[in-house]
Amino acid sequence: MASLILGIPKGSLQEATVEMMKRAGYKVRVPQRSYYPSIDDEELEGRLIRPQDMSRYVEKGIIDAGLTGADWVKENGSDVKVVASLVYAKQQLTKVRWVMAVPEASPIRKVSDLQGKRIATELVNVTRGFLSERGVTAEIEFSHGATEAKAPHLVDAIVELTETGSSLRANNLRILDTVMESTTLFIANHDSWRDPWKKEKIENLAMLFTGAIIAGEKVGLKMNVPISSLEQVLKKLPALRRPTVSPLAEGAGYAIETVIDESVARRIIPELKRAGAEGIIEYSLNKVIL
Repeated sequence: MASLILGIPKGSLQEATVEMMKRAGYKVRVPQRSYYPSIDDEELEGRLIRPQDMSRYVEKGIIDAGLTGADWVKENGSDVKVVASLVYAKQQLTKVRWVMAVPEASPIRKVSDLQGKRIATELVNVTRGFLSERGVTAEIEFSHGATEAKAPHLVDAIVELTETGSSLRANNLRILDTVMESTTLFIANHDSWRDPWKKEKIENLAMLFTGAIIAGEKVGLKMNVPISSLEQVLKKLPALRRPTVSPLAEGAGYAIETVIDESVARRIIPELKRAGAEGIIEYSLNKVIL
């Protein structure tokens, strides 16, 4: 039986990816101290790979497809097929940023002040390109970890990944500029993409992954509405497309079903109730396929 080798990112993105795949319909089990996660799909073979290495293995065809950050694809200069951009991260459904940061007390106020300075980062090539575009020459050293702790005693500045900025603030660091924004990418090897079976399998995965990401910020709403209240309720009801309106038995009114942003639900449910809606049910979603 044909199979597709899928790379799952190891580390900070691992838990969020496994949860996203669960919503997409795939149960992923990662045994302790194993780099071969099991997936409840006999057509998929899982590999647990560091995001920093993922695009290189995809480019070489060692794995067919994988999930990694746009930052690492750019850092490695990898020639891969970008199938989908999936906006999710370790803590929330959002982009992440690589930022140039210095200690709060540093006299450095802008990027040009880094001329001749020393910078620590894991994203060496991207940082070098960022500075070159601005005519700045600096010593950039690779950081193996604990980058935030290296300024000011070991380096003048750092380039570090941040999702909320809390870790930088905790280490008394001040952001100078954003080096790049990054999202999670679903990437594929070019030869795998040219294989009809693998391409269809990858496209199916991309559709389900995207649907799971969209669903993460939305909920479904069901309610019954008397005939006299229908117009008022519909005026208050946002929808992903348009709400589904179905007549109830014996002319008792209408059943309405829709999908809305979860952040809107807490505000709109009381308004719908006051407008005449009854039996309002909010339910979570696994996938929303547009």
